[in-house]
Amino acid sequence: MNVRTEPPPAGSGMNRAQARARRVLFAWLALGAAAFALLPWYFPQNVTLLRALPGVFGGGETASGLVQALRHGRPWLWSGLAGLALCAWAWRLPAGRGQGRMLLAGSALGLAGLVGSGFAIGAAGWSYEWLNAAFGALPNGQFGIGLGGALVLLALLMLLGAGVARLGYFRGDFFVAGAVVLCAALLLLFVALPVGKALVGAFLDDSGAFSPAALIERLAHERVWGLACLAGGVRCGTAWNTLALALLTAGGTTLMGTLIALYAERGSAGLTRGMGRTLNVVALLPIITPPFVVGLGLILLFGRAGLLNQFLEWAFGIAPTRWFYGLFGIWLAQMFAFTPIAFMIMRGVVQGIAPSMEEAAQTLRASRLETFRTVTLPLMKPGLANAFLVGFIESIADFGNPIVVGGQYSVLSTDIFFAIVGAQYDQGRAASLALVLTAFALAVFFVQQRVLGRTSYTTVSGKGDAGIAMPLPERVRRLALGLAGPWLAFTLLVYLFAFTGGFVQTWGRDYTPTLRHFVTAFDLQWGAHGLVWAGTAWNSLFTTIRLAALAAPVCALIGLLISWLLARTQFVGQRAFEFGALLAFAIPGTVLGVSYILAFNVPPFELTGTGLIIVLCFVFRALPVGVRAGTASFKQLDRNLDEASTMLRANTATTLARVVLPLLKPALVTALVYSFVRSMTTVSAVIFLVTAENELATTYIIGRVGNGDYGVALAYCTVLIVLMSAATALIQFLVGERQLGRRKAAA
Repeated sequence: MNVRTEPPPAGSGMNRAQARARRVLFAWLALGAAAFALLPWYFPQNVTLLRALPGVFGGGETASGLVQALRHGRPWLWSGLAGLALCAWAWRLPAGRGQGRMLLAGSALGLAGLVGSGFAIGAAGWSYEWLNAAFGALPNGQFGIGLGGALVLLALLMLLGAGVARLGYFRGDFFVAGAVVLCAALLLLFVALPVGKALVGAFLDDSGAFSPAALIERLAHERVWGLACLAGGVRCGTAWNTLALALLTAGGTTLMGTLIALYAERGSAGLTRGMGRTLNVVALLPIITPPFVVGLGLILLFGRAGLLNQFLEWAFGIAPTRWFYGLFGIWLAQMFAFTPIAFMIMRGVVQGIAPSMEEAAQTLRASRLETFRTVTLPLMKPGLANAFLVGFIESIADFGNPIVVGGQYSVLSTDIFFAIVGAQYDQGRAASLALVLTAFALAVFFVQQRVLGRTSYTTVSGKGDAGIAMPLPERVRRLALGLAGPWLAFTLLVYLFAFTGGFVQTWGRDYTPTLRHFVTAFDLQWGAHGLVWAGTAWNSLFTTIRLAALAAPVCALIGLLISWLLARTQFVGQRAFEFGALLAFAIPGTVLGVSYILAFNVPPFELTGTGLIIVLCFVFRALPVGVRAGTASFKQLDRNLDEASTMLRANTATTLARVVLPLLKPALVTALVYSFVRSMTTVSAVIFLVTAENELATTYIIGRVGNGDYGVALAYCTVLIVLMSAATALIQFLVGERQLGRRKAAA
């Protein structure tokens, strides 16, 4: 239910809060007015922002919103100024419902006028002749919204949130209401809109007409839902293949990630102090690697010409086969790729378990094994559920591993990929299959909600807890050591074996050590004007680092903000809000990239061909991991911490920054690390978004692989791993460890 309370009555105790609220309203009004009058309204075409600023009172491309409406025949922009004017009138009213209604009216007018006119003018089928007849000469119609328009929309959204708060919702808190409105708008614009544009093609026939029968015809195919494999046939439908693989991967990655987290945090005092960080680095290796490197390493080990098959043929006369390609190969590759995500989620959960609860159980004469089974494991339930959900969604959306080692085992993501980029180019079929993936993700999401229910998992409260974390029971320690240890050692073997290719002349023919591949990619020379970046890979590397560094903090901030809203606030549509944050994860990267092109190729949000669209794709593609990590951590935090801060007259923003955020450092590290390294290594989501000016590291590597130049590709991968390892260490150093006031076990 939506939480709604009456606005607090005016009184001597509320004067300070009311004055602060008035200052907040004035700040957003001033920002909106300044952006409308002094910043370029549209996204400058082939002009940088700095060069466009001097022209805010001039040409049609660089002028501000005020000048556009006055001099360049775009009167629909007056709706934005009218909305701000109504909100300014509301600012003069006393706090209460009247002010709230006026704020809602003004912000709704401005948003509807600006966004509605933008979509209407940019929509297919609308002609500029009609607009010319209505408004006069409009030689250029309308461009995509730029910095000025974006800031005006932001101000109107915040004023809309203030109006909602003034009506008594969200306990009258401007910050909470504004955060909900802003995050909902971002999810609608950058997740629901592009994904909806992509999925709507499932209901269109070949002529583009609406036809539910076309959807049924595409899905009611034996290749999708066939069960021939159960009756002695060759294979089952791709939907069943995808579901089986996702369940195996989610279960395996959750188990392995949990064991590694337990082993790293509670294996022994010596391990925790000495090898814990080494264990963390090794466990994160797969996530900081371009996606096809793991598949390449596994093929070199287990493929038809791999070392294992060659050894079996030499030692036992067993002829090499393609036994590795198929379900087992995909599952093994996905285990390597997605276990680190589960590990990062579970590590924060294991750290957050209060030792006092375990000590209480042991005081009642429970053994360590009984304590682990009845206390520790149930408290890890939110983390386990979130790790399983993320692993499941990652598996169904992955196409890199199935396409490399899948063989004849087809899954939905590869079928979608070939439907888009293959010779058939059947966008309707791709959208139909993507709809099935979305249904799978939605089903698992609701199962997770039912499993967790309304049970409390709070383990971090405002009370001191100087207990010592219980060492793992011997059986659990042996299980963790027996499974996680060999897995980590095998991880190192695969990577050492794969990256040897970057240091030899030609893999498979000439193993002479050389550095020429590194020189080709990263050569440095001195020229007449100083240092020259002569290597062919420098441009893509600098572009990738710049865009990933922009995306990572934004992704972490939005992800943790959404998880905080989900954990601490109740409002109408909360489940749809939460699933919207996961939706971009459930869609294969190729579909998401195409959907961004479809959604942002026309006004009012014309971003195709820019670096900004790549950053946005990075942010919302990696957003679910930050949301799930934050959600798992918030389940452990007592609400009394927030309430105590509020009672000491701290506002919500201060409470979030100074009380809650320091307790979420593991989730913050997870969000930052994952978003940065995923941005550095993603392929499928951006393969259609890159341009010659914005070439990325992964597209450069794919081009080299396509030309058969594996040495340069693997050399580049080696450099990326070194850089991302350094970036991961830097993030962990800057964020620091969460301090819970607990003692460490003696050596």
